[in-house]
Amino acid sequence: MSTDGETDHKTGKLEFSLDVPFPSSSEASIALRSLSPDREPRRGGISKRLTVTGNTLSVRWSADEARILRVSVNSFLDHLSLVLETMETFGPPVDSGI
Repeated sequence: MSTDGETDHKTGKLEFSLDVPFPSSSEASIALRSLSPDREPRRGGISKRLTVTGNTLSVRWSADEARILRVSVNSFLDHLSLVLETMETFGPPVDSGI
């Protein structure tokens, strides 16, 4: 897992990125679909973008305030932990052959 945090000097917004590798692209896509429905509860001040490239789930945040960014990242990590535990418990995706 890799992270990066910085300030965009053009907009003055705080930015944070997180890359989470998975064993397969299928598992990364499952995580993306599981985590995507969770929109930020606050309309302004923060945005979050999730993408999958290969077997890596990438998340990018942009926020007006450090507190808002911290709360959003912590909440996301809690949800990610639950998704990872669930995937571990139920095993890798099975090809149904349909």
